[in-house]
Amino acid sequence: MSKVALTYRDYMALPDDGKRYELYDGELVEMTSPTLRHQRAVRHLVGILDRHVRAHNLGEVIPAPFDVILSQTTVVQPDIVFVAQDRARIVSERGIEGVPTLAIEVLSPSTAGRDRGLKRALYARHGLPYLWLLDPGDESLEAYELRADAYVLAGRRTGPELASLPPFTDLAFAPADLWR
Repeated sequence: MSKVALTYRDYMALPDDGKRYELYDGELVEMTSPTLRHQRAVRHLVGILDRHVRAHNLGEVIPAPFDVILSQTTVVQPDIVFVAQDRARIVSERGIEGVPTLAIEVLSPSTAGRDRGLKRALYARHGLPYLWLLDPGDESLEAYELRADAYVLAGRRTGPELASLPPFTDLAFAPADLWR
Protein backbone atom coordinates (compact mmCIF):
# COMPACT_ATOMS: atom_id res chain seq x y z
CA MET A 1 0.00 0.00 0.00
CA SER A 2 1.50 3.33 -1.02
CA LYS A 3 1.35 6.48 1.06
CA VAL A 4 -0.75 9.41 -0.04
CA ALA A 5 1.45 12.43 -0.69
CA LEU A 6 0.00 15.57 0.86
CA THR A 7 0.15 18.86 -1.01
CA TYR A 8 0.35 22.50 -0.03
CA ARG A 9 -3.46 22.65 -0.35
CA ASP A 10 -3.79 19.79 2.20
CA TYR A 11 -1.26 21.52 4.46
CA MET A 12 -3.28 24.76 4.38
CA ALA A 13 -6.48 22.84 5.19
CA LEU A 14 -5.06 21.46 8.46
CA PRO A 15 -7.06 22.52 11.52
CA ASP A 16 -5.57 25.29 13.64
CA ASP A 17 -4.66 23.05 16.56
CA GLY A 18 -1.82 25.20 17.91
CA LYS A 19 0.84 22.86 16.53
CA ARG A 20 3.42 23.60 13.84
CA TYR A 21 3.92 21.27 10.91
CA GLU A 22 6.24 20.90 7.94
CA LEU A 23 5.69 18.93 4.76
CA TYR A 24 8.61 16.85 3.39
CA ASP A 25 7.92 15.43 -0.06
CA GLY A 26 4.27 15.00 0.85
CA GLU A 27 4.85 13.65 4.37
CA LEU A 28 3.43 15.71 7.24
CA VAL A 29 5.78 16.15 10.23
CA GLU A 30 4.81 17.77 13.53
CA MET A 31 7.38 20.19 14.92
CA THR A 32 8.26 20.31 18.61
CA SER A 33 8.20 23.57 20.53
CA PRO A 34 11.57 25.30 20.74
CA THR A 35 13.41 25.83 24.03
CA LEU A 36 14.10 29.22 25.60
CA ARG A 37 17.81 28.93 24.69
CA HIS A 38 16.82 28.22 21.09
CA GLN A 39 14.50 31.23 20.96
CA ARG A 40 17.10 33.55 22.50
CA ALA A 41 19.65 32.52 19.87
CA VAL A 42 17.06 33.14 17.13
CA ARG A 43 16.22 36.56 18.58
CA HIS A 44 19.87 37.62 18.78
CA LEU A 45 20.72 36.39 15.29
CA VAL A 46 17.61 37.98 13.73
CA GLY A 47 18.66 41.30 15.30
CA ILE A 48 22.22 41.08 13.99
CA LEU A 49 21.19 40.03 10.49
CA ASP A 50 18.22 42.38 10.21
CA ARG A 51 20.28 45.46 11.12
CA HIS A 52 22.93 44.54 8.54
CA VAL A 53 20.47 43.60 5.79
CA ARG A 54 18.37 46.76 6.21
CA ALA A 55 21.40 49.06 6.50
CA HIS A 56 22.75 47.78 3.16
CA ASN A 57 19.37 47.20 1.45
CA LEU A 58 20.26 43.54 0.86
CA GLY A 59 16.79 42.01 1.11
CA GLU A 60 14.69 40.72 3.99
CA VAL A 61 15.21 38.62 7.14
CA ILE A 62 12.13 36.69 8.30
CA PRO A 63 11.90 34.60 11.50
CA ALA A 64 9.68 31.53 11.95
CA PRO A 65 6.94 30.69 11.89
CA PHE A 66 6.69 31.55 8.19
CA ASP A 67 6.13 29.03 5.41
CA VAL A 68 8.80 28.42 2.80
CA ILE A 69 7.00 26.71 -0.06
CA LEU A 70 9.73 24.84 -1.93
CA SER A 71 7.24 22.82 -4.00
CA GLN A 72 3.61 21.71 -3.86
CA THR A 73 4.67 18.81 -1.59
CA THR A 74 7.48 20.44 0.43
CA VAL A 75 6.80 23.25 2.90
CA VAL A 76 9.29 24.07 5.65
CA GLN A 77 9.61 26.66 8.42
CA PRO A 78 13.29 27.35 9.03
CA ASP A 79 14.03 29.30 12.21
CA ILE A 80 15.28 32.25 10.15
CA VAL A 81 15.19 32.94 6.42
CA PHE A 82 17.05 35.54 4.37
CA VAL A 83 15.75 36.48 0.94
CA ALA A 84 18.19 38.59 -1.08
CA GLN A 85 16.93 41.58 -3.04
CA ASP A 86 17.24 39.72 -6.36
CA ARG A 87 14.71 37.12 -5.08
CA ALA A 88 12.31 39.56 -3.40
CA ARG A 89 9.48 38.61 -5.78
CA ILE A 90 9.14 35.20 -4.03
CA VAL A 91 8.01 36.78 -0.74
CA SER A 92 4.22 36.92 -0.46
CA GLU A 93 1.63 37.22 2.28
CA ARG A 94 1.21 33.44 2.41
CA GLY A 95 4.93 32.67 2.60
CA ILE A 96 8.10 32.44 0.62
CA GLU A 97 7.06 30.89 -2.67
CA GLY A 98 10.34 29.46 -3.91
CA VAL A 99 13.89 29.09 -2.71
CA PRO A 100 15.26 31.76 -0.35
CA THR A 101 18.93 32.74 -0.29
CA LEU A 102 19.67 31.41 3.21
CA ALA A 103 17.86 29.18 5.68
CA ILE A 104 19.02 29.00 9.29
CA GLU A 105 18.12 26.09 11.54
CA VAL A 106 18.80 26.09 15.29
CA LEU A 107 19.41 22.48 16.27
CA SER A 108 17.72 20.81 19.21
CA PRO A 109 17.96 17.23 20.45
CA SER A 110 14.62 16.42 18.80
CA THR A 111 15.43 18.04 15.42
CA ALA A 112 19.21 17.83 14.93
CA GLY A 113 19.15 14.55 13.03
CA ARG A 114 16.36 15.70 10.75
CA ASP A 115 17.94 19.16 10.22
CA ARG A 116 21.37 17.70 9.38
CA GLY A 117 19.94 14.87 7.27
CA LEU A 118 16.53 15.04 5.65
CA LYS A 119 16.06 18.81 5.65
CA ARG A 120 19.60 19.51 4.46
CA ALA A 121 19.03 17.07 1.57
CA LEU A 122 15.69 18.75 0.74
CA TYR A 123 17.32 22.17 0.75
CA ALA A 124 20.12 20.97 -1.53
CA ARG A 125 17.70 19.29 -3.92
CA HIS A 126 15.68 22.51 -4.22
CA GLY A 127 18.82 24.62 -4.77
CA LEU A 128 19.03 26.64 -1.53
CA PRO A 129 22.37 28.50 -1.92
CA TYR A 130 23.26 28.82 1.78
CA LEU A 131 22.37 26.91 4.94
CA TRP A 132 23.46 27.77 8.49
CA LEU A 133 23.14 25.36 11.42
CA LEU A 134 23.36 26.74 14.96
CA ASP A 135 24.08 24.21 17.67
CA PRO A 136 23.23 25.31 21.23
CA GLY A 137 25.04 22.22 22.56
CA ASP A 138 28.53 23.40 21.63
CA GLU A 139 27.51 26.99 20.83
CA SER A 140 28.70 26.67 17.24
CA LEU A 141 27.59 28.10 13.93
CA GLU A 142 28.21 26.11 10.75
CA ALA A 143 27.78 27.75 7.35
CA TYR A 144 27.25 25.62 4.25
CA GLU A 145 27.38 26.67 0.63
CA LEU A 146 25.71 24.70 -2.15
CA ARG A 147 28.19 23.57 -4.79
CA ALA A 148 26.86 21.41 -7.60
CA ASP A 149 24.17 19.41 -5.74
CA ALA A 150 25.77 19.14 -2.29
CA TYR A 151 26.65 21.38 0.61
CA VAL A 152 30.25 22.18 1.39
CA LEU A 153 31.24 23.52 4.80
CA ALA A 154 32.14 27.18 4.22
CA GLY A 155 33.06 27.79 7.85
CA ARG A 156 32.47 26.76 11.43
CA ARG A 157 32.68 29.36 14.16
CA THR A 158 32.47 29.36 17.96
CA GLY A 159 33.45 31.68 20.76
CA PRO A 160 34.04 35.40 21.11
CA GLU A 161 36.11 36.04 17.98
CA LEU A 162 34.43 37.96 15.19
CA ALA A 163 33.33 35.78 12.30
CA SER A 164 32.12 36.44 8.76
CA LEU A 165 30.26 33.71 6.90
CA PRO A 166 28.64 33.55 3.47
CA PRO A 167 26.44 35.05 2.20
CA PHE A 168 27.28 37.89 4.63
CA THR A 169 31.04 38.11 4.11
CA ASP A 170 31.00 41.81 5.07
CA LEU A 171 29.25 41.19 8.40
CA ALA A 172 31.37 40.20 11.39
CA PHE A 173 29.86 39.08 14.68
CA ALA A 174 30.87 36.89 17.59
CA PRO A 175 28.97 33.59 17.69
CA ALA A 176 29.23 33.64 21.50
CA ASP A 177 26.90 36.67 21.51
CA LEU A 178 24.08 34.48 20.22
CA TRP A 179 24.06 32.42 23.40
CA ARG A 180 24.05 35.21 26.00
